[in-house]
Amino acid sequence: MRRETVLITGASTGLGLAIARRLIRRDGHHLILTARASSLHRFADAGLAEGPHLWLRPLDVTDPGQRRLVMAEIQGALGGLDVLINNAGLSTRAVVEHVTEDERQDQLDINFRAPMELTRLALPGMRRRCRGRIIHISSVGGMMAMPTMAVYSASKFALEGASEALWYEVRPWGIHVTLVQPGFINSDGYEKVHWTRAGRVALAEVRHPYHAHYHHMTRFIGRIMRLAPATPDRVARTVERVVVAPSPPLRVPATLDAWLFNLLRRVMPRQLYHRFLYCLLPGIRRWGPGTAGATPEAEEAPTEDLGW
Repeated sequence: MRRETVLITGASTGLGLAIARRLIRRDGHHLILTARASSLHRFADAGLAEGPHLWLRPLDVTDPGQRRLVMAEIQGALGGLDVLINNAGLSTRAVVEHVTEDERQDQLDINFRAPMELTRLALPGMRRRCRGRIIHISSVGGMMAMPTMAVYSASKFALEGASEALWYEVRPWGIHVTLVQPGFINSDGYEKVHWTRAGRVALAEVRHPYHAHYHHMTRFIGRIMRLAPATPDRVARTVERVVVAPSPPLRVPATLDAWLFNLLRRVMPRQLYHRFLYCLLPGIRRWGPGTAGATPEAEEAPTEDLGW
């Protein structure tokens, strides 16, 4: 039987690596694992090496030339792609006022434009064969937004909207489109967010008007992620089920908090829903005018690791 060809972006670390490990254990797939050229060494560190049915390829998902090169190689050598798992991504930490146009574009390029371009390149072959799967790793941030994460949520909301339209468009060809929505994952991911220049300044300066926003949200997110029961492998197990399911749904919440937030949005009146979440924000009474200097001493913003 012909092996299904599966491409995973951002596969050298975190969730991408966990998905790769799970699919490697399954027979019947030809896996193409990608990462930036500077991150390829992580595959060896993880004990992964190329073989007859495992390719390791450099891919900066924002580089049009590299995207075309990888997809052309798959088409020429393997006859096309059966499963595309768009996992590579970046999380930018900043309030709306602290995101420049270039920084906003960078976030959209990685989380929205890149997966949609890879999807566009994969679809002609899938349509010819009347089969295929497009799996986008979305986020709870694609169903709800948090302060200091505006541009990240914007990128995931865009991915969700385009994927929903795509679900209708390609269903006649037997192509499945699925958004896997993880919430908080117990990992070091919260330490690898990308800070905008203005966001770093605000976190470091205790008297900055937005310092309390960053201070309390950073500590809150870090604490929740350390306590979260979900692990990269548990979310990878959900992705694995989507890969093999006969007819996967459009949206699949992948963690308990994702299920709960999805339920909350559906049952609560929208105005009450937003007020309820606002009251739960950490240290909210110390946000806003007249509160500068009300948080503990300034701290240094984490060093960035793009993680894709």
